This record gives sequence, C-alpha cells and structure tokens, in this order.
Amino acid sequence: MQLTVFGHWGGYPLKNDGTSSYLLEEEGFKLLIDVGASAVSIMQNYLDPADLDAVILSHYHPDHVADVGILQHIRLLSNQENRPPILPIYAHNEDERGFSYLNMKDVTEAYVYQEEDILEVGPFSISFLRTIHPVPCFAMRFSANGKSVVYTADSAYQESFVAFAERADFLFADTNFFKEMAGKSRVHMASIEVGRLAKQASVKKLMLTHLPQNGSLQQLKTEAAAEFNGEILLAEKGLSITI
Repeated sequence: MQLTVFGHWGGYPLKNDGTSSYLLEEEGFKLLIDVGASAVSIMQNYLDPADLDAVILSHYHPDHVADVGILQHIRLLSNQENRPPILPIYAHNEDERGFSYLNMKDVTEAYVYQEEDILEVGPFSISFLRTIHPVPCFAMRFSANGKSVVYTADSAYQESFVAFAERADFLFADTNFFKEMAGKSRVHMASIEVGRLAKQASVKKLMLTHLPQNGSLQQLKTEAAAEFNGEILLAEKGLSITI
C-alpha cells in the first residue's frame, strides 16, 4: 500500500496547505480518504482527479469534506469530451443533509456504510469504529494483501482504539493537542494519548496528523515518542509512505 498526504491540518489550513485528505493506493486502485479544504488543488500535483476510483468520508465537518463539491465539479467540467466514470463516495448517512450533497448526476454516487459493516472497495476490506466526536464520525481500518492501515479520523481517546488498531502496519491519528490536554477533551486526542495508543496496539509505524496550527510540531512528536518507541512521522503535504 502507498499513502500520500494531501492535507493534514485540523480545523483550517495554513496558507498553501490543506486539511484532512489522504490517498491510499493498492494494485493501482486509488482511494481518497476525506476531502478537506484545498484537497483538489493539492491533489493535482500528484494525480488527475479523474483517476480516482473511490472516496470514503469519516464525517461531515468542513475540514474533512470542504472540497467534495470541488471534486465533483472538476470531474464534471474538466473532462467534458471524455468524462470519467461515476465516482462512488462511501459515507454514513447519520447526517442526512451532509449525505445529500454526495450525489451528482453522472458524476458521483453516494453509498452508505454503517458501523458494523465490512466494506469491500477495490482491493480494500474496510471496517469501522465509531469515535468520540461532537458529530457522528468513524475510524477506519483498511486491509489488503496482508497489510493493514488504521485511520482514527477525529476523536477523543477511547480504549476501543487499541483493539481496533492492533498490530496495524500503519496508524495515522488525530493529534490535535499537546500533552497537557490529555484526558481533558471530548473532541480530539493529545500527543501522549496517541503515543500510548500506538504502543498498546503494537503498531509498526505512527503518523501524527490533524495537526494544531500553534505550537511546536516537533514538541508534539517528542511527547508522542515518550510513549511509543517506534517510528513516528509528522504529516505534511506530499508526504508519501510505502506500507
């Protein structure tokens, strides 16, 4: 598997960057995970948006779905003589209004997933875990060809993450807070909580993402490393990881 970061900030992007959006590839299949702010603009540095095979969304906060409409329009307008196939977008429908925007005639088609599902998308088998967040949100575990990748999406720390991420080859986790916020948030995780999760789940590699705009990101990494002694990456635009 190959993971490429298009956006990695939480809430809003810093200039020339984006919020949550990641490309996961296996056997030539291109799956976009979340479509945050600036995702489509950044994506064009790495692939033609017409070449995406599927999209999956964790929840409907703007920093995860802001560019869904932009993705629909670039596929509608930039290839009028050779329009790409209808793009499937997988998402929960617990937010009916958000889900309603995912369908565009001849461009995108929305498909519902539920927490108990095992979803088969291209080469990927995808399972879900409801997270702790102000709106319905789901973490995802992607498995293909003996490898597994876990995305926490947005969440406060919960013990159920440990079993969900157990022995994953790669974990990328919401790390929006420094250690002093550990145990104090019902929205996002702190650095030491993410590090502890990676350690207890015995994951092979950890990436911190959904990053804060203020404070030292190296300090965030150092705090996570106090709990997890494996390899830790800081997400950044264009970072590509072979898993």
